Amino acid sequence: MTKQYTADSIKSLKPMEHIRARFGMYIGSNGEDGLHHILLEIISNAIDEYLNGSGDKIVVKLYDDKSVSVQDNARGIPQGKMDDGNPILQNIFGKTNTGGKYDNEGNSGYNTSGGLNGIGAKATNALSERFIAVSAREGITETVVFEKGEFISFDSRKTGSNDFKQGTFVKFKPDATIFETVDYNVSRLKNTLRELSYLCRGLTFELWQENNMLGEYYSENGLLDYVNYLNKDKKSLLSEPFYMNLQEGTNGLEVALMYNDSYSDLVKLYSNNIPNTSGTHLTGFRTALTRTINEYARDKKLLKDSEDNFTGEDLKEGQLLVINLKMIAPVYQGQNKEVLTSSEGRTIAEKLAAKELRVWLESNPNDAKAIINKALLTRKAREAAKRAREATRKKAMSVLSSVLPGKLADCSSKKVEECELFIVEGDSAAGSAKQARDRNTQAILPIRGKILNCLKANPDSIKSNKEIQDLLSAFGCGIGDNFNIEKRRYDKIIIMTDSDVDGSHIRVLLLTFLYKFCRPLIEQGHVYAATPPLYKVVRGKESKYLLNDKELADYKKQYPNAQLTVSRFKGLGEMNPEQLAETTMDKDKRILKQITLEDITKASLTLNNLMGESVTPRKEFIEKNALKANLDI
Repeated sequence: MTKQYTADSIKSLKPMEHIRARFGMYIGSNGEDGLHHILLEIISNAIDEYLNGSGDKIVVKLYDDKSVSVQDNARGIPQGKMDDGNPILQNIFGKTNTGGKYDNEGNSGYNTSGGLNGIGAKATNALSERFIAVSAREGITETVVFEKGEFISFDSRKTGSNDFKQGTFVKFKPDATIFETVDYNVSRLKNTLRELSYLCRGLTFELWQENNMLGEYYSENGLLDYVNYLNKDKKSLLSEPFYMNLQEGTNGLEVALMYNDSYSDLVKLYSNNIPNTSGTHLTGFRTALTRTINEYARDKKLLKDSEDNFTGEDLKEGQLLVINLKMIAPVYQGQNKEVLTSSEGRTIAEKLAAKELRVWLESNPNDAKAIINKALLTRKAREAAKRAREATRKKAMSVLSSVLPGKLADCSSKKVEECELFIVEGDSAAGSAKQARDRNTQAILPIRGKILNCLKANPDSIKSNKEIQDLLSAFGCGIGDNFNIEKRRYDKIIIMTDSDVDGSHIRVLLLTFLYKFCRPLIEQGHVYAATPPLYKVVRGKESKYLLNDKELADYKKQYPNAQLTVSRFKGLGEMNPEQLAETTMDKDKRILKQITLEDITKASLTLNNLMGESVTPRKEFIEKNALKANLDI
């Protein structure tokens, strides 16, 4: 029954209540991303102090009670009272639309800043069980306390001998009733602070767990260090990166650019040190790069009169690009600031980059030629791929079923949202899986052994590989420029390999292929790994499936005196259909692990280190982790 819509239905929420009720508007999600977002808001405030000439260290500390603190040694938050009679410190953290960053002319205490709307720190406060902010300035220490965004207390006193003398300290405990997890991902946090150290040359970041330091991050050369870090263990095409750090009035642009022999590009974007996924600053820089390269190539006769100018796509392959734009009052798409939409962002980036790029090309003719030769090869490959796609399109005019892999045992349902594709290792496992499956919604595609390592192989060998062609045909999404996730034939792609070393290797090769050619499937949560058991244990009339050696050891500890019969599955092919259905394929009983990408940069570096052409990082990894390995020999 529809509820009555009356005057009683109308509610007016206080700003902090609205943040708690509609947190998605402010931090995106209540998962790990949102948890890290509220911490970054506080860190960003400390960074803004450094960017405006105050402080040289930021300390982030995790506590055993799930609290986290950020402390800087900058100038501290101004003290005193505002027109409403409240202390400045109270309003800074407890009253929306209050702050020192609203002057769009750059006449406030901040030339550039990440926070602009007076919301970020308040969102952190509103979404915390307890929030404490301390400002030490000119011999006075002020402290304000909130709970779930509501003001609790304020204190002002002379700075004591045991207090920190100057700066801002913020400590908060994320509200466990709002967030799915209140445990910070330490690895992710380390990567974040490392990135920030590159963006803030000369600023030291420390990460602590209670009284134990987990890491210290400092960069002398800024983005130049960053791009060299990203290019680590790759074969560079340039003798040195292109680097610029130019200030013009209140605007600034710092860029580092390197090319390597890979087939993909990696771009890291920032505006006022805030990470962006895209934006006008990227458009502006790439416009300047494309135009300047074309002009240089024409002037130096490196492009023939009969040849077309390079496009932006021609110059992307093998590109490592980091951009940090500094400007007053940038405009973003949403509070999360993922996309810079300021039109002047493009103008600033294009104008400042164009001159510097031309000077660098003239000063580094060998590097300029290397970029142009890379672009020529890329264009040649792109044109060849275009011709191949056109030929494929013509062939694809036949009935869809005729181009599907012959060994694919498809499901009958045409509702993508309920269909699953199991990629299984070998025909033996496929036989059991076909009998164990739900024929309406579950499809089976066997692959033969270890597929091609797509990170090392050249494009021609990849395109001609039968296993990869079968996978792409089954997915239905296409590849490269023709990839369209809306055309996928299955909502879940499930990698189901044996629970041994070979099975793990095949799974890694498949994930490498998916990351290289079908990344949106991973990014949008369509890729999973099945978890078949390694053991079956029988105790009396009871039988139980166990995933790994640890579960077996725990089970034996639980029943130390019991007579146990332990069976080990060497592979999925050894399991009968009933066992496979019960443990791995039944939607009500199985355990699926969703494959996610927390950090594109980290994922790219890890894959390149372990699956790329360079032997050295792989050797170092093996030497470091050899004693931890549990090899199935």
